[in-house]
Amino acid sequence: MKNTTLKITMAAASFLWVSCAEQKPAQKAETSEKASIETFKIAREKLSTELRLPAELTGFQEVNIYAKISSFVKELKVDIGSTVKKGQLLMVLEAPETSSQLSAAKSRLHSQEAVYMASNGTYNRLLEASKTEGTVSKNELDVAESKKNADFAQLQAAKAAYQEIQNLISYLQIHAPFDGVVAARNVNIGAYVGPAGKGSDLPLLVVQQQNKLRLAVYVPELYTGYLSIGDELSFSVKSLLGKKFKAKIARKAGALDSRLRSERVEMDVYNESKLLLPGMVAEVLLPLNAKDSTFVVPKSALVASSEGNFVLQVENNQTKRTHIQKGREFADKVEVFGELTPSAVLVKNASEEIKDGTAVK
Repeated sequence: MKNTTLKITMAAASFLWVSCAEQKPAQKAETSEKASIETFKIAREKLSTELRLPAELTGFQEVNIYAKISSFVKELKVDIGSTVKKGQLLMVLEAPETSSQLSAAKSRLHSQEAVYMASNGTYNRLLEASKTEGTVSKNELDVAESKKNADFAQLQAAKAAYQEIQNLISYLQIHAPFDGVVAARNVNIGAYVGPAGKGSDLPLLVVQQQNKLRLAVYVPELYTGYLSIGDELSFSVKSLLGKKFKAKIARKAGALDSRLRSERVEMDVYNESKLLLPGMVAEVLLPLNAKDSTFVVPKSALVASSEGNFVLQVENNQTKRTHIQKGREFADKVEVFGELTPSAVLVKNASEEIKDGTAVK
C-alpha cells in the first residue's frame, strides 16, 4: 500500500514538473514579445544640417571670339595670360578683297551723288521757271520731280552699301569686350579664319573676367527650399588645401533642370588675389537650416517596404501602420511627414513582421 501511494505521489510530482517546464518557455516567449515592442512619444525638432556638393568656378564673363568675315591673321597684339582692358585692340585681320569692294562702293556713291545733284538742279530750275505762267508745263515739272526722287533713292542705297563695306572692314580689328584675361589663343599670324569652314573650328581668342568669378552648384530638389538669395556659403578647392572661401547666393534659377532634377544656384566670388582660377572644381558646404520644427524619429521606427514608408502608431494599445514621407536623414534620426499628431506614440523598433492590431501593453 505504501509503495502504491509513493508511486502515485512521484507520478503526480513528475506531471507537475513537466507542466511547469512546458509553461515556462511560453511565458518567457510572451514576456519577450511584449518587451520587444518598445514605444516612444513623437516629438518635434528644429534641425540644422550640412550638405556637401561639388560646384564649378567660371569667369563671371567669358567670351569666345570668332572672325566675322573670311580673312587672314595680320597682327597678334596679345597672348595667353595677357591682361586686357575693355576696348583694347587684340588682333588685326586682313582681307584684301574688302579694300577693292570699298573702293568700288565709294565710286558708286560719288557717281550717284553727281547724278542726284544734276537732277535736283534741273528740278529746281524748272520749278523756278514754272512761277511764270506758260513757260513750263505741269507734266514736265512732274517728270523732273520724279527723276530727282528716284536719283535720291539711288543715292541713299549707294550710301548704305558703302557703309556696309566700312562696317565689314571694322570687323578686321578685334577689340576686348570687357576687362579680363586672355585664357586661350588658337591662331598664329598668317592663319586663315572665317565665319564658316575650317577657319571657324576654334575661337580665335577666349577672354575671361577673372577678378570676379561665378560659382555654380546644382542643388537637389529635396533641399532647394532651405536656401535663399543672400545666404552666405563656404567652399574649398582641392588645389588650396586648408583654405576656406565664402560667397553669398546671388541668383537662383527658379526652376529645376529637366535632366538632373536640381536647381542651379550661383554665387559671386570676388577674386582680386587671383588665387582661384576659372575651371576649378569646388566643394560647397550648404547649411540646411529648417525654418520650422518637424517630426523626427529614430531610424529604427521607420519601415521601408514595397508598399512605401510607414511607422507603427499605437492607438488603443494596438499597432496601426501610418504611411509617411521621409525627409532629411541624420546619423540615427530621420524627418517624417504625414498624418501624425504631437501626442502620437510610435513603436521604436518597427518591422514588417508586426502587423496591424498587434497588442501593445
